[in-house]
Amino acid sequence: MIITRAPLRISLGGGGTDLPSYYREHSGFVISAAIDKYVYITLHETFSQELIVKYSQMELVETVDQIKHPIVREALRLVDVGPRPYLEIVSMSDIPAGTGLGSSGSFTVALLRALHAWKKNPIPRQELAEQACRIEIDLLHEPVGKQDQYIASFGGITCFQFLPDDRVEVAPLQLESETLANLEDNLLLFFTGFTRSASAILEEQDTRTRHHDADMISQLHVVKQLGCESKAALERGDLRRFAELMHVHWEHKKARSRSMTNAHIDEYYAVARRNGALGGKLIGAGGGGFLMLYTEDKTRLRHAMRGAGLREVRVRFDFQGTSVLAQS
Repeated sequence: MIITRAPLRISLGGGGTDLPSYYREHSGFVISAAIDKYVYITLHETFSQELIVKYSQMELVETVDQIKHPIVREALRLVDVGPRPYLEIVSMSDIPAGTGLGSSGSFTVALLRALHAWKKNPIPRQELAEQACRIEIDLLHEPVGKQDQYIASFGGITCFQFLPDDRVEVAPLQLESETLANLEDNLLLFFTGFTRSASAILEEQDTRTRHHDADMISQLHVVKQLGCESKAALERGDLRRFAELMHVHWEHKKARSRSMTNAHIDEYYAVARRNGALGGKLIGAGGGGFLMLYTEDKTRLRHAMRGAGLREVRVRFDFQGTSVLAQS
């Protein structure tokens, strides 16, 4: 029996510049933070000749090629478990998919970590992240970036530089302990009640970028610059400036696509701004999921958002990244 987990994430700046359609021309920059909400994978050998995969559905098949779940099928092929492994794979998550916290990347990283542990393959975190990216981007052709897979593998609050030659430079954000504590305490997450497919929203950005749409590329240039300014603000401990930059980021993010927000989400954000939120944005591709808000008046903001019908999910930062919880 092997049990692994990989953290979900929140993006603190630069989100969207990690897609190959952008960074291969202009380079990208993202600050991402792993949180203490996880995707879990359990894996063990079955007694009879069968392959069982359990997620929101259950598959019982004889060969890897018969698996319908695309990530599971491609991960088993990539790690080369053989055509007819006797395995049961079960996935669970603290937060449902479609909520903007990078669950697909975390799922892929946790699954690969489990398969490598089963085969007794030691694998560095960078290589693990790259394998997860290869599955989602190169093999399955999903219009996604590399942020989710990398932060799920490395954990922490981490800066990622995405270079045109596909290399990724990884560096922890340099925060003073007091700044880290205040950031963790003052960032609040509220579920909007809307879920969506990130791929559907990102496909528009990806297509427009590939076709050299000047407005989209200009928007992403601004987002990258805001990410760099957010890094500077965080590292000097200026959390109010970081909150202001989040607000500016959200305004630019909404301009990327008409499906980025809706009237309900706009009203929730307006309520938050009237009740102590210094800045905020939707996490992930947009269209639903979680509102991330920064405030120095947590009691007032929590009361207002509960009154608007939103549920808060309290989180802390994760500094472990993906890990093997049990192996026997």
